[in-house]
Amino acid sequence: MGVQSIFDAVISLDSDKVVELVKEEIGKGTDVSSILEQGLIAAMDEVGKRFSEGQFFVPEMLLAAQAMKAGIDVLRPYLIRSDSKSKKGTVVIGTVKGDLHDIGKNLVAMMLEGAGFEVHDLGVDVDTDTFVNAAKEKNADIVAMSALLTTTMPTMEEVIKAIKENQLKCKTMVGGAPVTQAFASRIGADGYSEDAPGAVEKARELLGL
Repeated sequence: MGVQSIFDAVISLDSDKVVELVKEEIGKGTDVSSILEQGLIAAMDEVGKRFSEGQFFVPEMLLAAQAMKAGIDVLRPYLIRSDSKSKKGTVVIGTVKGDLHDIGKNLVAMMLEGAGFEVHDLGVDVDTDTFVNAAKEKNADIVAMSALLTTTMPTMEEVIKAIKENQLKCKTMVGGAPVTQAFASRIGADGYSEDAPGAVEKARELLGL
């Protein structure tokens, strides 16, 4: 069974089982990157597929993402050792100023981390300067912004403008219930997704992965 059982445990939304199985595989000397890629990342890709097909909903997505994150937490010390060859890119993510909603943002952050990205979560109510400074400091490849209130959406445009004014090379992604592709295009965002699995796909696409 091996790595397949980790995959199955994520799909079954069983965090404790994932942790137990990841430890077991590490103990057996299984390659850490194959635990990550075939066990955890492949499972989240499958969860994303099931979500798109209407078999899974947001609660299942969150539980699966938490299970995957629990597995990654066990792997993290070994992953750091195995160099950053598995790292896909660096993402700075946050919910924009004036908005305290974080379920969608947390889900996207967990799924990006599960897909091998290095994720720096700035939390909620994040102002423009904080996004820009974090992008500089972390040398971000992508700045991802979330909003659930229409009143906070203009901040996304401010952040994108500030990133361009600072001549940062990072890509920008926006999302959240009221955000649309039309809005993303109008404010000059590089990417938009209506859900977390789509955000992972878009991030991969923006970085040519």
